[in-house]
Amino acid sequence: MARSDEKLEHLGQIWLFASLSKRDLQRIARACDEVEVTKGRVLCEEGAPGHEFFLIRSGEASVRRKGKKVATIGPGGYFGELALLNRLPRNATVTAETDMGLLVLGQREFSGLLDEVPSLSHKLLEAMAARLREADARISA
Repeated sequence: MARSDEKLEHLGQIWLFASLSKRDLQRIARACDEVEVTKGRVLCEEGAPGHEFFLIRSGEASVRRKGKKVATIGPGGYFGELALLNRLPRNATVTAETDMGLLVLGQREFSGLLDEVPSLSHKLLEAMAARLREADARISA
């Protein structure tokens, strides 16, 4: 099991949660499930609707788009954060390359947190606006 402070550290490094207070991060950490998966397990599939976010505690996963490997992600890496906000199709397939330890946050649990703590919505909107501005600046450069 991951230590609480380790969970908070990893969650706080994710762009979507970076502006949250320690208390808010603790709420999110409590809503996460700790999951162990074996090598070869498909964690999400390109084109399928997304409904959960994954944070890698241990192990490595491959990311493939249209069958081509585009990345490998390891401890501290994450994917699926946008699935917390909507159920659009996944843009990649992610497969466990090794046995892995994950923190998993489902869309339902995340929505419950937003209902329970409305101030979270404002902080998350600010983070999304900052990310959008960064993307716009890169396109304009």
